[in-house]
Amino acid sequence: MTSDGFADSSSIPRRYACDAENLSPPLAWGAIPAGARSLAIICEDPDAPGGTFRHWAAYDIPTDQRSLGEGASGEGGLAQGVNDFHELGYGGPCPPHGDGPHRYVFRLLALSQRHLALPPHPSCREVERAAHAVSLHEAVLVGLYAR
Repeated sequence: MTSDGFADSSSIPRRYACDAENLSPPLAWGAIPAGARSLAIICEDPDAPGGTFRHWAAYDIPTDQRSLGEGASGEGGLAQGVNDFHELGYGGPCPPHGDGPHRYVFRLLALSQRHLALPPHPSCREVERAAHAVSLHEAVLVGLYAR
């Protein structure tokens, strides 16, 4: 998985964070493993003071789709979970001021099911659990952000 917005293990631009436009970054991926029937994207901060903080979960993405454009979270038509900010969709990096850089881990999961069995408005944690249960392969992109 790659992004035109930032390189792996580099700083995430402010426009994708809570301090600015809070846009979901552009993401792209290549070949999908055989047997995959859908895709999911999970974004989390494992460095959050209270433990892993979930920023985004998008799911039931068709396997013929090879990217999500900048701001895709806010455009509609994308199945998404409720993040740990208690909002549906993407919530950008927002670490405590002076806490140093946090890692924001974007995971692309290739899934063996076309649709995840989830309640209406699932939490990102519920999406993550359901996706991991049927995951065939995972690709990772990590960005850094500090305030």
